[in-house]
Amino acid sequence: MPGLKPIATSTPFDAIVRDQHAGRPRGICAVCSAHPLVLEAAIAQARDDGTTLLVESTSNQVNQFGGYTGQTPVQFAERLQALAAKQGIAPERMLLGGDHLGPHPFRKQPAEQAMSLAAEMIRGYVAAGFQKIHLDTSMACGGDAVGANGAPAEHLVAARAAQLCAVAESTARTTFGTSDHLRYIVGTEVPPPGGETGVAEIQATKPADVERTIHTVREAFEAQQLSEVWNRVIAVVVQPGVDFSDSSVVRYDRPKAAALKQAIEVHPTLIYEAHSTDYQHPAALRALVEDHFAILKVGPWLTFAMREALFALAMIEEEWLAGRRDCETSQLRKVLEEIMLSDPSHWRDHYTGDEPENKFARAYSYSDRIRYYWPQPRAAAAVQKLFRNLEAAPPMPLVHQYLPLDDWQLREHGESWNPRAIVLSAIRRVLNDYAAACQGDPT
Repeated sequence: MPGLKPIATSTPFDAIVRDQHAGRPRGICAVCSAHPLVLEAAIAQARDDGTTLLVESTSNQVNQFGGYTGQTPVQFAERLQALAAKQGIAPERMLLGGDHLGPHPFRKQPAEQAMSLAAEMIRGYVAAGFQKIHLDTSMACGGDAVGANGAPAEHLVAARAAQLCAVAESTARTTFGTSDHLRYIVGTEVPPPGGETGVAEIQATKPADVERTIHTVREAFEAQQLSEVWNRVIAVVVQPGVDFSDSSVVRYDRPKAAALKQAIEVHPTLIYEAHSTDYQHPAALRALVEDHFAILKVGPWLTFAMREALFALAMIEEEWLAGRRDCETSQLRKVLEEIMLSDPSHWRDHYTGDEPENKFARAYSYSDRIRYYWPQPRAAAAVQKLFRNLEAAPPMPLVHQYLPLDDWQLREHGESWNPRAIVLSAIRRVLNDYAAACQGDPT
């Protein structure tokens, strides 16, 4: 089967775990986006840094039915490989991760059917060459009994995770002759795929809950005859006390996570995976890595930065070209607003308030629900028209008005104007923060 094939059974995660427990804090950034411009920027970042590129897709984005990107796991892998090949990155420099892999997309089905569909999805991910598998079975399916927290009992969640792990192992052995290249992430104390609907005060996970999660899932693995596979579980997903909503960001409070940091130090084969690290200060990202949150997930911040640059370019386009008889502007913002209003399914349950507030959120929210609409043909066509219209350099004072950082960079380095490169640069400014946080002790 085509896709990204595993090259070696030893992975960069193994070295990161060893270094973390040896007092050498370094980590890896997990790029959680399917947008081609974000992926192109991430590939360029890894190429220039000489580091491993880790790209992840969620069960909502990519699954056997296409997800909201319209891509199956093998299609996602092939497209990433094609993008990377254009920039000269070898396959062994790339890792693919599956995030929230479980019954979430199928949770409204009866539990048995939802788990069957989840197993089919896992098979697709593993066969396509995904090596990092987050087993997330925390959500209730049709007919499940739930507790006060709205979730199934912990032992059932763990048993289902082990069940899906067995499917992944079997698929890998059938496809590649070995499953030794697979690395697993367990734990589910994170926002659901797609993000929260709001953010109140966020509490860091309690150490007792970490211990219970590890113990419960390990027992479930043993019940499935997966005791040896437990050695390839590399991280536990916990809440370090960071999150964001459409209008606010909960910053990392290091003292509040001190006990959580110590809790993982007694497990020499495990580190933490941190979700929702978007919009954190560079110093906070570095502190997270130093506190054993060595896998930093970032997604909405990348498309937020992309959207910022595209909107700035659209303002330049309107100021410069609107009203000319020989040019039709892209009307990018108008097109996106029309698309989002015609299909509110991706933002309606996430934004609250009156219509003016919702309109503002649709364009500028930290939650960046607009990211779900970029793949639509009208949106993609508008972006391409924007790029074509701005192929000739606009007046530099106008560029400085809306893109002052890029204007100075163009002057300093003598680079030629390229609207597409402007967008890639905006994305890479975010990626640079993560690269600096993950690089480890420079000494």
